[in-house]
Amino acid sequence: MKSIQTELADRIVKALQSIGLDGDPLVFPSQDSKFGDYQSNCAMGLGKKAARKPRELAEEIVSRLQIDDISEPPQIAGPGFINFRIKPAFLSAILADIPPGSDPERARLGIEAAASPEVVVVDLSSPNLAKEMHVGHLRSTVIGDCVARCLEFMGHTVHRDNHVGDWGTQFGMLVAHLRHVRPDVADNPSQLVIHDLETFYIEAKSRFDEDEEFKKESRETVVALQQADPQTRLIWKAFCDESLRHCHAIYDRLKVDLVDRGESFYADLMHEVVRRLEILRGEDDSPVRISDGALCVFLDGFTTRDGDPLPVIVRKADGGFNYASSDLATILHRVEQLGATRIIYVVGLPQKQHFEMVFAAARKVGWVSEDVSMVHLGFGSMLSATGKPFKTREGGTVKLKDLLDEAVAKARKVVESQLDDDKGGDRAFTKEEMDHIAETVGLAAVKYFDLSHSLAGDYKFDLSTMLSLEGNTAPYMLYAYARIRSIARKADVDFAGLPTDVGISLDHPAEVALALKLLQFGDTLGTVVRDYRLNLLTEYLFELAKTFSRFYDKKIGVRIVDASPESVRNSRLRLCDLTARTLKLGLHLLGIETLDRM
Repeated sequence: MKSIQTELADRIVKALQSIGLDGDPLVFPSQDSKFGDYQSNCAMGLGKKAARKPRELAEEIVSRLQIDDISEPPQIAGPGFINFRIKPAFLSAILADIPPGSDPERARLGIEAAASPEVVVVDLSSPNLAKEMHVGHLRSTVIGDCVARCLEFMGHTVHRDNHVGDWGTQFGMLVAHLRHVRPDVADNPSQLVIHDLETFYIEAKSRFDEDEEFKKESRETVVALQQADPQTRLIWKAFCDESLRHCHAIYDRLKVDLVDRGESFYADLMHEVVRRLEILRGEDDSPVRISDGALCVFLDGFTTRDGDPLPVIVRKADGGFNYASSDLATILHRVEQLGATRIIYVVGLPQKQHFEMVFAAARKVGWVSEDVSMVHLGFGSMLSATGKPFKTREGGTVKLKDLLDEAVAKARKVVESQLDDDKGGDRAFTKEEMDHIAETVGLAAVKYFDLSHSLAGDYKFDLSTMLSLEGNTAPYMLYAYARIRSIARKADVDFAGLPTDVGISLDHPAEVALALKLLQFGDTLGTVVRDYRLNLLTEYLFELAKTFSRFYDKKIGVRIVDASPESVRNSRLRLCDLTARTLKLGLHLLGIETLDRM
């Protein structure tokens, strides 16, 4: 199903071609409904290009437009804006074409999948297995999951890569410490349980700093690990598996699916990276050179503060690898083994230059063609409610699990306070139901608040705001969905079983406004996928919920449950169903479950 915005754009392109012009039709939903539903600004830029007055060009574009089936006669405003008011009959026809409740395609709401599906890698979460996941991992996990969900919905093949830190010198220390405190681990690796990874790491680090013999043992363990000593690898794997168990308890709770590919997964490929670069180093004018004993890739445009060339160091002077070695190895795997045409790294903004240089190096040495997109989806920090770095009272890092527990606990209090004056009836819940509602609302509040902000900006973590039942929050959105499900119960209907042979009538302004908003979902999702502007999705859902609220309002909206005749009642119930399905799908793409009762 082609969207209204796309249809208008196609018609304008044809009109421009008939004039002999070629350019972007620049069609967008109107910011103010009094001017119309959609607007084209193409005459403004093309007028200058064609040496014509924009308003004069707009008048000719309108005269050549064949658009009577879609819009009322377009109006020209100001210096050359073209405004469109969509005909209710056209809106009705498109809504009627959306597959009904019984159709296998109903979940897509008529939104077409991508015409050219890609293989996409989303690099998300990426915790260090030596410690518990902390609040800093929330954004990478939630943002990456949302990006992956949107891409998957559009039909792309998505690899969700969890690039965990499971390799390096610190693991010599951890494995050595594990041998001391759990000498049975080599015989029973599957039985290993570490209740508090943070404490375990602190104990190992303290031992390393204070005990020279242990420090020597740790370094010898690193060598044994790198040389694939069987027993050392066995203990190391037991530790990694136990650390990942802690991580996946969080992922399961957040309903996030991913595949763990630690740095160790790319160990052999790091040697392959060096081998290929050594071959290139022998060529004339090669960007690969030895500098101060290190193997480097020199790039155009990157310099130190003193103006000296700033290379990508791939192998250090002591022969060791670093993040660049690992990241170049992942690129080789993702392009050559997975066949990726798009690679998205969901990593904090402080890593901006690192990824710019790694991407440039991969292209410079010819490993990645221009057909492959590499994107660093950088994000800002989550701050405390005071605007300071998020820390415990003792100044330590806040565990992600503790943060989620706090959100759920406060969500339960909010829900309970809403039920104080409404005991019994449709809002009477068992303890199990209350537990589920509190968990759903609490986690939704954290996710939604994060995703409703611009990725590049910092934001303050404020549970009071997150859990508000008013404004652009998860509780408001969940309540909007639950209210529509309540309408179905009051009307004693199953939305999926509504008759589809009765058309959708749009006679009231509130019906027209809701229809327009529903049909903007596909375009919004397209922009989200193209530009990774996830907050556009939350903004759209909030606007949809408010539009439905006006539609349902007894003073300015329409009657639904007791509407007559039956055809009008069914039409309005179908609008309710389409709204509920759109909210449910939109929230699902954000990684949020809905509630039928709340």
